Amino acid sequence: MNFEPTWESLRQYECPDWFRDAKFGIWAHWGPQAVPMAGDWYARQMYMQGHPHYEHHVKHYGHPSEFGFKDILPLWKAEDFEPVKLIDLYKKAGARYFTTCAVHHDNFDCWDSRHNKWNSVNMGPKKDIVGLWEKAARAAGLRFGITEHHERSYSWFNTNKGCDSAGPLKGVPYDGANPAYQDYYYEPHSDTSHEYPKNPPIAFIENWAERVADFIEKYQPDLIYTDGGIPFGEYGRRMLANYYNQSLKWHDGLMDVVYNYKDGGMYPEAEGADVNLYGDFVEGVGVVDLERGVVDDIQSEPWQTDTCIGGWYYDKNVIYKTAAEVIQMLADIVSKNGNLLLNVPLMPNGRLDDEEMKVVREIGDWMQVNGEAVYETRPWKRFGEGPTRAQAGHMREKQKLNYTCQDFRFTSRGNIIYAIGMQTPEGGAQVTVDSLGSGFLGDRIQSVEILGSGEPVEWTQGEHCLSLTTPQHALAGPCFAVKVSL
Repeated sequence: MNFEPTWESLRQYECPDWFRDAKFGIWAHWGPQAVPMAGDWYARQMYMQGHPHYEHHVKHYGHPSEFGFKDILPLWKAEDFEPVKLIDLYKKAGARYFTTCAVHHDNFDCWDSRHNKWNSVNMGPKKDIVGLWEKAARAAGLRFGITEHHERSYSWFNTNKGCDSAGPLKGVPYDGANPAYQDYYYEPHSDTSHEYPKNPPIAFIENWAERVADFIEKYQPDLIYTDGGIPFGEYGRRMLANYYNQSLKWHDGLMDVVYNYKDGGMYPEAEGADVNLYGDFVEGVGVVDLERGVVDDIQSEPWQTDTCIGGWYYDKNVIYKTAAEVIQMLADIVSKNGNLLLNVPLMPNGRLDDEEMKVVREIGDWMQVNGEAVYETRPWKRFGEGPTRAQAGHMREKQKLNYTCQDFRFTSRGNIIYAIGMQTPEGGAQVTVDSLGSGFLGDRIQSVEILGSGEPVEWTQGEHCLSLTTPQHALAGPCFAVKVSL
């Protein structure tokens, strides 16, 4: 097999079993934008007068005509970064793969980049951040992935050439207008959208392709994630064909890598748009990723949700998801043939804060008991039952889900069905699972147990439901898993 840069050829792709089995990954979306500890998109929004990031920047660093994002870069020290300890923590939390952000829309490479001097080895931490993560992840037996967001930076980062529209410095250009820094901020142009650049120069596109090829060669990632569709026409198809062909070379003819890309038409702002705002999307050439969103039913092919316990970059004022919310999300996603990639943002020094540590450890406690219902499973006849459903699509997490004891999500392995209760009842409660009645199931149940309980379960199977009594000893965790053997 050999892949060519055509859609027909790229549709030969098949998702490897390691990804289908892994179900849960952790992501370090980390870089110089963590320095202000003010959240996402700082490098863009610090140049937008009236935005809270602009106000934060002027207060803490000075006006962006004098102190720009280039001056934030040296402040990212990563002085307490201990990737081996962090990877050990993530592995204990149940992650089977780990990804790191190689380059965000801020045009700063977090590795020893051959094609961009603005990188983490030359300045800031003076460390190959991607390389350190890669060594730690592989030593721990985790699959290693890289995310790249550079394809949007030509427009997204172009706010750096603006100026204040009011106030004492009205009309004074921001530092991005200084010709001395065009190799970082790009040459002057008019596109300042946060989307895929409309008419980027060939030099920018070629540089994007060179940088992706560089980290593919250096780190041989098991997974690559592009923040959007497949960029730049044939350049993007060549990148993808090269990545797949490299997998065949690395793994003796085996397709063993994953490429995550997005259907930009599923973003709320793209609804009704005439064009895809985020690059090309063609089904079947990779593994589809939904940012902060889910699907509404079982998908025939594996897919992924990427989300965060808070914001993408560290924000000292953010309210984190609880471990319960993450676990419920994971159960819903896995029941529909998906994986969950969870970002846990690091502080600029390379540490997690106390609340993040608490959430990660609680996820690990649950996975240690109930991971059997998650890992190496496949979808069942239906993904679940109960009144609570998540809205499908990208960026739908603002919808608060209040799961009940009637809500279950199903996974399976051979002759075993796992019914994951999305809300843990009190000890001694009567629970019914309609989908496991003999009428729908079409089979008789041989045994029923609750993972982690250790106590016998009283149960009966009728035509319309499986009825069981939970142990008097209260079940631990936000969800519980019923193991049903046929």
